[in-house]
Amino acid sequence: MANNTVPIFDKMLSREQKQSLLHQKSLCIWFTGLSGSGKSTLALALEHYLFQQGFKTALLDGDNVRQGINSDLGFSDKERTENIRRIAEINKLFLQNGIITINAFVSPTNAIRQMAKEIVGQDDFYLIYTQASLKTCKQRDVKGLYKKVQQGEIQNFTGISSVFEEPIHADLLLNTDMQTIEVCLNEIIKQILPKIKLNYNLL
Repeated sequence: MANNTVPIFDKMLSREQKQSLLHQKSLCIWFTGLSGSGKSTLALALEHYLFQQGFKTALLDGDNVRQGINSDLGFSDKERTENIRRIAEINKLFLQNGIITINAFVSPTNAIRQMAKEIVGQDDFYLIYTQASLKTCKQRDVKGLYKKVQQGEIQNFTGISSVFEEPIHADLLLNTDMQTIEVCLNEIIKQILPKIKLNYNLL
């Protein structure tokens, strides 16, 4: 049987061409931390800021990913790994098209985060750790998840009955126990902007 598959990768527009059109450099910005540590809050704030500055972004978090492409996955160790693997592959596609991706996922272990980094590419992966104590996260409990854990409605919950490993090599650590959203966002912006601004001298 003849193979009718024709490779098209060498005919596709390059990442550099897409970035030039969008006037930005694509980057994967990955927030990790316990539920309630401020990942989604800061990811949303960053998205709004970048939008106001004219950057083109895509925001991925558990709410929009697990209701769609990963709706078939549960929360076993194997399924959590597959969840992050798929998300990393999606990031890779966005990056090739010049889009800045903002991700907010617990991604609880160093092995899972390293896998995502290897898929995306070391130079394109910027890891932000939103550090907050379990006590603070429980007090915030924005989605009511810790209450459901206490009532026995959720099993294998990260930070309580399932492990969360602090990142060994985070690019940016934000102590959201002590720092306000505004202070954290300003620090993120200071670190991120030089990485996403296009240097036309290199084109």
